[in-house]
Formats: sequence, structure tokens, C-alpha cells
Amino acid sequence: MNSLKEHSPGLWTQNLPSTLALSDYKLIAFDMDSTLINIECIDEMAGMVGRQREVSAITEAAMRGEITDYKDSLRQRVALLKGAPANVMQQVFEQKLQLNPGVKSLIAACQKAGLYTLIVSGGFDYFTDRLQAMFGIEATRSNKLEIVDGVLTGRLLDQDWGDICDGEEKKRMIQLTCSQKQIHASQCIAVGDGSNDLPMMAWCGLSVAYQAKPKVRLQANIAIDSGGLDRMLEIIRP
Repeated sequence: MNSLKEHSPGLWTQNLPSTLALSDYKLIAFDMDSTLINIECIDEMAGMVGRQREVSAITEAAMRGEITDYKDSLRQRVALLKGAPANVMQQVFEQKLQLNPGVKSLIAACQKAGLYTLIVSGGFDYFTDRLQAMFGIEATRSNKLEIVDGVLTGRLLDQDWGDICDGEEKKRMIQLTCSQKQIHASQCIAVGDGSNDLPMMAWCGLSVAYQAKPKVRLQANIAIDSGGLDRMLEIIRP
């Protein structure tokens, strides 16, 4: 059985060649909530309207893999937001959301090395759109909340690619991009923290777990338990 070995305090690796460089790769896909940013946006939105305990309990169970149907878990959580003002998203973005340490420098290093950058998220486009603009990310895939008369309806909108961005949709988005850009799976990096990141992490040539759930951490090539996301660059030469 494979097992993680400590590379340096808080940084673990398994199944890696002795040397790696960013130039070995052509695409990097990031999860958003608790990976690029310090929060689970839906939990914070729920907190703004007094429903955080119910929503957070479902989120935690889903991220640990205890709820196997991510789509159903998301629908349950979104339903609890019914009646909330749509500007709760703006409040969370302005008052709660912070980038995780090392995010800016890691994205800059990846872009300098010529990697195509993606955000693939089970969260919402309000937030992925703003991170995309902030960093010049090439493409995103995430979910869209239905809003009527400035109020959340408790439902999600279907999009041209499907209904909900879950773990399989994250992987499919990467595969579609690779097909369009003629990129091989071995040239892809997936970065995440929750069980819905496992499909893309298994498909990509390199997987990185950032302060991740135990199930995810154990299946990653690189596990960052402390410090910033840019600790990945201690393993992969910029």
C-alpha cells in the first residue's frame, strides 16, 4: 500500500519522481472553496441568514465523503437559502472571503510557466467569476443560483453543460479542456481538499491536497498540511 512520506514539516509526498518542474505540465485545475479561498462560501452565506449550522453539517458530511451524492447534498443546502437576499453573496465576498496563503504566488508561477489555469468548483459562479477576473484565470466551471426579484429561490439553474458541477463534472471539464488544447492527462495538475475533488485528482497526472480531508490527503501525490499553497513549489521546481 502506498503511504505519504514527510518531505518537510507539514509537507508530504508519495509516488513522485525525484525531480519535477512546472514546465513538465500544461494545465492546473484548482478547487475554490477551502483551497483557493479560506471559506466554504455556501456556509458563510447561510451564516448571514441564520442557517449556518444546518448547512455546515451537510457540507462537512459531503466533503468527508459521507454523503456520496454531491448533487443531492448541494440541492439540500441551496434549498436552505430560499428567501435570502441575493446580495448575501456580495456580503460574503467583501466581508468573509480571503485568499489562502500562497495562492497569488502559486498562480503567478504557473502562469509564468505557461500552464493553462482552471477553477472547477462545486460552489457558485458569483465567486469564481471574481477570482477569474482577479487572477486572469482562463476558464471556470461552477454552479449558478436562481435569483428572482433580488431573492434566492433555493434552486440552482441548469447551464449549457449540465445541471450541477460535482466531482465528475470537474473531471469532465478538465478532460474537455485537454481535448481542445491537446494536453495529455499526465501533463495536468489537480488541486483540492474535499471528496468531490477525488475524480479529477485521480485522472490528472499530479494531485495536490491542501489542508484536505483525510480520505483526500491519503490519495494525493502532494499533501500540504501547513503553510501556504505555494509550498507545492518546494516539490515542483518553478
